[in-house]
Amino acid sequence: MEVTARAPGKIILSGEHAVVHGSTAVAASINLYISVTLRLPSPSGHWLEFSWPIGRIKEALSELDGIDCSTPTTCSGKFAESISALVEEQNIPEAKIALASGVSAFLWLYTCIQGFKPATVIVTSELPLGSGLGSSAAICVALSATFLAFSKSVSLDKGHQGWLDFGENELELLNKWAFEGEKIIHGKPSGIDNLKGYCIDCILYSAGNMIKFKSGSLTRIKSAVPLRMLITNTKVGRNTKALVAGVSERTLRHPDAMISVFNAVDSISKELSTIIQAPAPDEISVTEKEEKIGESMEMNQGLLQCMGVSHASIETVLRTTLKFKLTSKLTGAGGGGCVLTLLPTLLSGTVVDKVIAELETCGFQCLTAGIGGKGVQVSFSGSS
Repeated sequence: MEVTARAPGKIILSGEHAVVHGSTAVAASINLYISVTLRLPSPSGHWLEFSWPIGRIKEALSELDGIDCSTPTTCSGKFAESISALVEEQNIPEAKIALASGVSAFLWLYTCIQGFKPATVIVTSELPLGSGLGSSAAICVALSATFLAFSKSVSLDKGHQGWLDFGENELELLNKWAFEGEKIIHGKPSGIDNLKGYCIDCILYSAGNMIKFKSGSLTRIKSAVPLRMLITNTKVGRNTKALVAGVSERTLRHPDAMISVFNAVDSISKELSTIIQAPAPDEISVTEKEEKIGESMEMNQGLLQCMGVSHASIETVLRTTLKFKLTSKLTGAGGGGCVLTLLPTLLSGTVVDKVIAELETCGFQCLTAGIGGKGVQVSFSGSS
Protein backbone atom coordinates (compact mmCIF):
# COMPACT_ATOMS: atom_id res chain seq x y z
CA MET A 1 0.00 0.00 0.00
CA GLU A 2 1.09 3.56 -0.53
CA VAL A 3 0.02 7.01 0.62
CA THR A 4 0.70 10.35 -1.04
CA ALA A 5 0.45 13.72 0.69
CA ARG A 6 0.70 17.08 -0.99
CA ALA A 7 1.25 20.52 0.56
CA PRO A 8 0.99 23.85 -1.29
CA GLY A 9 3.56 26.57 -1.67
CA LYS A 10 2.88 30.12 -0.51
CA ILE A 11 3.22 33.73 -1.52
CA ILE A 12 3.21 36.91 0.55
CA LEU A 13 0.76 39.40 -0.90
CA SER A 14 1.76 42.17 1.49
CA GLY A 15 3.94 42.81 4.52
CA GLU A 16 7.21 40.92 4.04
CA HIS A 17 10.04 42.39 6.16
CA ALA A 18 7.67 44.91 7.76
CA VAL A 19 5.99 42.08 9.69
CA VAL A 20 9.26 41.59 11.58
CA HIS A 21 8.86 45.17 12.80
CA GLY A 22 5.24 44.81 13.95
CA SER A 23 3.28 45.40 10.74
CA THR A 24 0.44 43.25 9.42
CA ALA A 25 1.17 40.78 6.61
CA VAL A 26 -1.11 38.85 4.26
CA ALA A 27 -0.02 35.46 2.88
CA ALA A 28 -1.77 32.88 0.72
CA SER A 29 -1.32 29.29 -0.33
CA ILE A 30 -0.99 28.60 -4.06
CA ASN A 31 -2.06 25.60 -6.11
CA LEU A 32 1.49 24.45 -6.80
CA TYR A 33 2.46 21.53 -4.58
CA ILE A 34 5.22 19.43 -3.12
CA SER A 35 4.15 15.78 -2.98
CA VAL A 36 5.55 12.94 -0.89
CA THR A 37 4.72 9.28 -1.57
CA LEU A 38 5.42 6.53 0.97
CA ARG A 39 5.41 2.88 -0.08
CA LEU A 40 5.31 0.14 2.54
CA PRO A 41 7.06 -2.20 2.32
CA SER A 42 9.89 -0.96 0.14
CA PRO A 43 9.67 -2.59 -3.32
CA SER A 44 12.79 -4.52 -4.27
CA GLY A 45 14.99 -3.09 -6.98
CA HIS A 46 13.87 0.51 -6.49
CA TRP A 47 16.67 2.85 -5.45
CA LEU A 48 16.38 6.39 -4.21
CA GLU A 49 18.95 9.09 -4.70
CA PHE A 50 19.54 8.77 -0.94
CA SER A 51 19.32 5.39 0.76
CA TRP A 52 20.37 3.77 4.04
CA PRO A 53 20.20 0.19 5.33
CA ILE A 54 17.56 0.07 8.05
CA GLY A 55 20.14 -1.49 10.37
CA ARG A 56 22.39 1.56 9.96
CA ILE A 57 19.60 3.97 10.89
CA LYS A 58 18.60 1.83 13.85
CA GLU A 59 22.21 1.78 15.03
CA ALA A 60 22.52 5.57 14.81
CA LEU A 61 19.11 6.39 16.31
CA SER A 62 18.42 3.39 18.52
CA GLU A 63 17.01 5.53 21.34
CA LEU A 64 14.09 6.49 19.10
CA ASP A 65 12.84 2.88 19.01
CA GLY A 66 9.27 2.84 20.29
CA ILE A 67 8.91 6.63 20.47
CA ASP A 68 5.33 7.91 20.73
CA CYS A 69 4.66 9.94 17.58
CA SER A 70 1.65 11.62 19.21
CA THR A 71 4.20 13.74 21.09
CA PRO A 72 6.48 15.65 18.67
CA THR A 73 10.16 15.50 19.58
CA THR A 74 12.91 18.03 18.89
CA CYS A 75 16.09 16.90 17.14
CA SER A 76 18.86 18.15 19.41
CA GLY A 77 22.20 17.20 20.93
CA LYS A 78 23.43 13.72 20.06
CA PHE A 79 20.41 13.10 17.81
CA ALA A 80 21.43 16.03 15.62
CA GLU A 81 25.00 14.66 15.47
CA SER A 82 23.75 11.20 14.50
CA ILE A 83 21.49 12.60 11.77
CA SER A 84 24.37 14.69 10.45
CA ALA A 85 26.59 11.61 10.27
CA LEU A 86 23.93 9.69 8.32
CA VAL A 87 23.60 12.53 5.82
CA GLU A 88 27.38 12.88 5.42
CA GLU A 89 27.56 9.21 4.43
CA GLN A 90 25.59 10.09 1.29
CA ASN A 91 28.46 12.21 -0.06
CA ILE A 92 26.09 14.87 -1.36
CA PRO A 93 27.79 16.87 -4.16
CA GLU A 94 28.71 20.45 -3.31
CA ALA A 95 26.27 21.68 -5.97
CA LYS A 96 23.42 19.99 -4.09
CA ILE A 97 24.58 20.64 -0.54
CA ALA A 98 21.44 22.70 0.14
CA LEU A 99 19.55 19.40 0.05
CA ALA A 100 21.37 18.19 3.16
CA SER A 101 19.11 19.99 5.63
CA GLY A 102 16.00 18.66 3.87
CA VAL A 103 17.39 15.12 3.96
CA SER A 104 18.11 15.58 7.67
CA ALA A 105 14.51 16.67 8.28
CA PHE A 106 13.28 13.63 6.35
CA LEU A 107 15.39 11.22 8.42
CA TRP A 108 14.21 12.72 11.69
CA LEU A 109 10.51 12.84 10.79
CA TYR A 110 10.47 9.35 9.28
CA THR A 111 12.30 7.68 12.16
CA CYS A 112 10.27 9.43 14.85
CA ILE A 113 6.90 8.74 13.23
CA GLN A 114 7.40 5.47 11.34
CA GLY A 115 10.28 3.94 13.28
CA PHE A 116 12.64 1.55 11.50
CA LYS A 117 10.33 0.14 8.81
CA PRO A 118 11.83 -0.41 5.34
CA ALA A 119 10.14 1.89 2.85
CA THR A 120 10.53 3.93 -0.30
CA VAL A 121 9.84 7.65 -0.10
CA ILE A 122 9.53 9.71 -3.29
CA VAL A 123 9.46 13.53 -3.26
CA THR A 124 8.30 15.57 -6.26
CA SER A 125 7.86 19.33 -6.50
CA GLU A 126 6.00 21.79 -8.70
CA LEU A 127 7.69 24.56 -6.70
CA PRO A 128 11.11 25.95 -7.60
CA LEU A 129 13.21 25.21 -4.53
CA GLY A 130 14.84 27.98 -2.51
CA SER A 131 13.06 30.76 -4.36
CA GLY A 132 10.85 32.21 -1.64
CA LEU A 133 7.71 30.15 -2.28
CA GLY A 134 7.99 28.23 0.97
CA SER A 135 9.31 24.94 -0.35
CA SER A 136 11.03 24.00 2.93
CA ALA A 137 7.88 24.34 5.03
CA ALA A 138 5.82 22.65 2.32
CA ILE A 139 8.09 19.60 2.27
CA CYS A 140 8.02 19.36 6.08
CA VAL A 141 4.21 19.47 6.03
CA ALA A 142 4.00 16.89 3.23
CA LEU A 143 6.52 14.57 4.91
CA SER A 144 4.73 14.82 8.26
CA ALA A 145 1.34 14.23 6.66
CA THR A 146 2.53 11.18 4.74
CA PHE A 147 4.20 9.52 7.72
CA LEU A 148 1.36 10.33 10.15
CA ALA A 149 -1.20 8.93 7.69
CA PHE A 150 0.37 5.47 8.22
CA SER A 151 0.57 5.88 12.00
CA LYS A 152 -1.84 5.14 14.83
CA SER A 153 -1.89 8.79 15.86
CA VAL A 154 -4.36 9.85 13.17
CA SER A 155 -7.55 8.23 11.95
CA LEU A 156 -8.07 8.37 8.18
CA ASP A 157 -10.27 6.30 5.88
CA LYS A 158 -7.69 4.33 3.90
CA GLY A 159 -10.42 3.02 1.60
CA HIS A 160 -11.44 6.53 0.51
CA GLN A 161 -11.00 7.29 -3.18
CA GLY A 162 -9.35 10.65 -3.93
CA TRP A 163 -7.89 13.33 -1.69
CA LEU A 164 -8.63 13.42 2.05
CA ASP A 165 -8.40 16.37 4.45
CA PHE A 166 -7.04 16.08 7.98
CA GLY A 167 -9.27 16.85 10.96
CA GLU A 168 -8.59 19.86 13.17
CA ASN A 169 -6.87 17.89 15.96
CA GLU A 170 -4.84 15.93 13.43
CA LEU A 171 -3.75 19.18 11.76
CA GLU A 172 -2.49 20.43 15.11
CA LEU A 173 -0.28 17.35 15.49
CA LEU A 174 0.86 17.63 11.87
CA ASN A 175 1.80 21.30 12.38
CA LYS A 176 3.89 20.46 15.41
CA TRP A 177 5.83 17.76 13.58
CA ALA A 178 6.30 19.99 10.52
CA PHE A 179 7.65 22.68 12.84
CA GLU A 180 10.24 20.21 14.15
CA GLY A 181 11.32 19.56 10.56
CA GLU A 182 11.50 23.29 9.84
CA LYS A 183 13.75 23.82 12.85
CA ILE A 184 16.18 21.28 11.41
CA ILE A 185 16.24 23.09 8.07
CA HIS A 186 16.30 26.69 9.28
CA GLY A 187 17.29 26.62 12.94
CA LYS A 188 14.67 29.22 13.83
CA PRO A 189 12.27 29.44 10.89
CA SER A 190 11.40 32.94 9.70
CA GLY A 191 7.71 32.08 9.96
CA ILE A 192 7.83 31.93 13.75
CA ASP A 193 5.53 34.50 15.29
CA ASN A 194 4.86 33.26 18.83
CA LEU A 195 1.78 31.34 17.71
CA LYS A 196 1.89 28.58 20.31
CA GLY A 197 5.34 27.65 19.00
CA TYR A 198 4.03 26.87 15.51
CA CYS A 199 5.43 27.98 12.18
CA ILE A 200 3.03 30.32 10.36
CA ASP A 201 4.08 28.80 7.04
CA CYS A 202 3.19 25.31 8.31
CA ILE A 203 -0.22 26.50 9.52
CA LEU A 204 -0.90 28.09 6.13
CA TYR A 205 0.19 25.02 4.18
CA SER A 206 -1.81 22.63 6.30
CA ALA A 207 -5.07 24.60 6.21
CA GLY A 208 -4.76 26.43 2.88
CA ASN A 209 -6.49 29.66 1.79
CA MET A 210 -5.12 32.97 3.13
CA ILE A 211 -4.05 34.40 6.45
CA LYS A 212 -3.53 37.84 7.94
CA PHE A 213 -1.03 37.88 10.78
CA LYS A 214 0.61 40.40 13.09
CA SER A 215 2.61 40.12 16.30
CA GLY A 216 1.33 36.75 17.42
CA SER A 217 -2.26 36.94 16.15
CA LEU A 218 -3.52 35.16 13.06
CA THR A 219 -6.80 35.50 11.17
CA ARG A 220 -7.90 33.24 8.33
CA ILE A 221 -9.37 35.06 5.34
CA LYS A 222 -10.87 33.91 2.06
CA SER A 223 -11.19 35.67 -1.26
CA ALA A 224 -14.71 36.25 -2.52
CA VAL A 225 -13.47 35.74 -6.10
CA PRO A 226 -10.74 33.53 -7.61
CA LEU A 227 -7.36 35.25 -7.90
CA ARG A 228 -4.64 34.25 -10.34
CA MET A 229 -0.97 35.20 -10.34
CA LEU A 230 1.95 34.85 -12.69
CA ILE A 231 4.95 33.86 -10.58
CA THR A 232 8.31 34.73 -12.10
CA ASN A 233 11.36 33.00 -10.66
CA THR A 234 14.33 35.25 -11.35
CA LYS A 235 16.66 32.36 -10.46
CA VAL A 236 18.76 34.85 -8.49
CA GLY A 237 19.75 33.41 -5.13
CA ARG A 238 19.50 35.56 -2.06
CA ASN A 239 20.57 35.56 1.56
CA THR A 240 17.39 35.98 3.61
CA LYS A 241 19.21 36.62 6.89
CA ALA A 242 21.37 39.32 5.30
CA LEU A 243 18.33 41.02 3.74
CA VAL A 244 16.42 41.00 7.04
CA ALA A 245 19.49 42.37 8.82
CA GLY A 246 19.85 45.05 6.15
CA VAL A 247 16.31 46.31 6.80
CA SER A 248 17.00 46.39 10.54
CA GLU A 249 20.23 48.35 9.99
CA ARG A 250 18.42 50.85 7.76
CA THR A 251 15.81 51.23 10.50
CA LEU A 252 18.55 52.11 12.99
CA ARG A 253 19.98 54.71 10.60
CA HIS A 254 16.60 56.24 9.65
CA PRO A 255 14.20 55.38 12.49
CA ASP A 256 11.48 57.96 11.80
CA ALA A 257 11.35 57.32 8.06
CA MET A 258 11.35 53.54 8.42
CA ILE A 259 8.65 53.59 11.09
CA SER A 260 6.52 55.53 8.60
CA VAL A 261 7.27 52.89 5.97
CA PHE A 262 6.25 50.07 8.31
CA ASN A 263 3.07 51.90 9.31
CA ALA A 264 2.18 52.37 5.65
CA VAL A 265 2.71 48.65 4.99
CA ASP A 266 0.49 47.84 7.98
CA SER A 267 -2.30 50.01 6.54
CA ILE A 268 -1.93 48.45 3.09
CA SER A 269 -2.09 44.90 4.47
CA LYS A 270 -5.20 45.64 6.51
CA GLU A 271 -6.91 47.29 3.58
CA LEU A 272 -5.87 44.46 1.26
CA SER A 273 -7.43 41.83 3.52
CA THR A 274 -10.69 43.81 3.50
CA ILE A 275 -10.62 44.15 -0.28
CA ILE A 276 -9.95 40.44 -0.77
CA GLN A 277 -12.92 39.42 1.38
CA ALA A 278 -15.37 41.96 -0.08
CA PRO A 279 -18.14 40.43 -2.25
CA ALA A 280 -17.97 40.98 -6.00
CA PRO A 281 -21.31 39.92 -7.48
CA ASP A 282 -20.76 41.08 -11.05
CA GLU A 283 -18.05 41.61 -13.66
CA ILE A 284 -17.69 45.33 -12.91
CA SER A 285 -17.16 44.78 -9.18
CA VAL A 286 -14.65 41.98 -9.91
CA THR A 287 -12.66 44.36 -12.12
CA GLU A 288 -12.77 47.08 -9.46
CA LYS A 289 -11.60 44.61 -6.81
CA GLU A 290 -8.68 43.46 -8.98
CA GLU A 291 -7.68 47.07 -9.66
CA LYS A 292 -7.59 47.79 -5.92
CA ILE A 293 -5.53 44.66 -5.26
CA GLY A 294 -3.13 45.71 -8.01
CA GLU A 295 -2.77 49.17 -6.50
CA SER A 296 -2.08 47.63 -3.08
CA MET A 297 0.64 45.46 -4.61
CA GLU A 298 2.15 48.46 -6.42
CA MET A 299 2.28 50.54 -3.22
CA ASN A 300 3.75 47.64 -1.25
CA GLN A 301 6.47 47.16 -3.88
CA GLY A 302 7.39 50.84 -3.64
CA LEU A 303 7.78 50.51 0.12
CA LEU A 304 9.89 47.35 -0.29
CA GLN A 305 12.17 49.39 -2.55
CA CYS A 306 12.39 51.94 0.28
CA MET A 307 13.54 49.10 2.54
CA GLY A 308 16.35 48.28 0.09
CA VAL A 309 15.30 44.70 -0.71
CA SER A 310 14.62 44.97 -4.44
CA HIS A 311 17.13 43.79 -7.07
CA ALA A 312 17.96 44.47 -10.72
CA SER A 313 16.29 41.19 -11.75
CA ILE A 314 13.11 42.16 -9.88
CA GLU A 315 13.11 45.58 -11.53
CA THR A 316 13.41 43.89 -14.93
CA VAL A 317 10.26 41.89 -14.21
CA LEU A 318 8.45 45.05 -13.06
CA ARG A 319 9.37 46.95 -16.23
CA THR A 320 8.42 44.03 -18.47
CA THR A 321 4.99 43.45 -16.95
CA LEU A 322 4.29 47.19 -16.81
CA LYS A 323 4.54 47.25 -20.63
CA PHE A 324 1.38 45.14 -20.59
CA LYS A 325 -0.23 47.34 -17.90
CA LEU A 326 0.15 44.61 -15.29
CA THR A 327 1.11 45.13 -11.65
CA SER A 328 3.92 43.18 -9.99
CA LYS A 329 5.71 42.97 -6.63
CA LEU A 330 8.39 40.82 -5.11
CA THR A 331 7.32 38.09 -2.70
CA GLY A 332 9.39 36.89 0.24
CA ALA A 333 12.80 38.20 1.18
CA GLY A 334 13.55 39.96 -2.11
CA GLY A 335 17.07 40.42 -3.44
CA GLY A 336 16.08 38.08 -6.28
CA GLY A 337 13.77 35.12 -5.75
CA CYS A 338 10.23 35.38 -7.11
CA VAL A 339 7.97 38.17 -8.34
CA LEU A 340 4.16 38.15 -8.39
CA THR A 341 2.11 39.59 -11.24
CA LEU A 342 -1.65 39.88 -10.84
CA LEU A 343 -3.51 38.38 -13.82
CA PRO A 344 -6.93 40.06 -14.08
CA THR A 345 -9.94 37.89 -14.88
CA LEU A 346 -10.55 39.59 -18.23
CA LEU A 347 -6.91 39.38 -19.36
CA SER A 348 -6.64 37.28 -22.52
CA GLY A 349 -4.51 34.18 -22.71
CA THR A 350 -2.70 35.70 -25.68
CA VAL A 351 -1.43 38.59 -23.56
CA VAL A 352 -0.32 36.20 -20.80
CA ASP A 353 1.61 34.17 -23.37
CA LYS A 354 3.35 37.32 -24.64
CA VAL A 355 4.32 38.37 -21.11
CA ILE A 356 5.70 34.92 -20.34
CA ALA A 357 7.62 34.79 -23.63
CA GLU A 358 9.30 38.14 -22.96
CA LEU A 359 10.19 37.20 -19.37
CA GLU A 360 11.61 33.86 -20.46
CA THR A 361 13.91 35.62 -22.94
CA CYS A 362 15.47 37.24 -19.85
CA GLY A 363 16.26 33.77 -18.50
CA PHE A 364 13.43 33.76 -15.96
CA GLN A 365 11.11 30.85 -15.17
CA CYS A 366 7.35 31.56 -15.24
CA LEU A 367 4.53 29.71 -13.47
CA THR A 368 0.84 30.52 -13.20
CA ALA A 369 -1.00 29.74 -9.98
CA GLY A 370 -4.37 30.09 -8.35
CA ILE A 371 -4.33 31.83 -4.97
CA GLY A 372 -5.77 30.59 -1.69
CA GLY A 373 -6.08 26.93 -2.61
CA LYS A 374 -6.38 23.74 -0.61
CA GLY A 375 -4.06 22.91 2.24
CA VAL A 376 -2.36 19.57 2.88
CA GLN A 377 -4.23 16.47 1.68
CA VAL A 378 -3.53 12.73 1.53
CA SER A 379 -4.55 9.96 -0.83
CA PHE A 380 -4.27 6.16 -0.37
CA SER A 381 -3.85 3.54 -3.06
CA GLY A 382 -3.23 -0.21 -3.22
CA SER A 383 -4.34 -2.84 -0.73
CA SER A 384 -3.73 -2.45 2.99
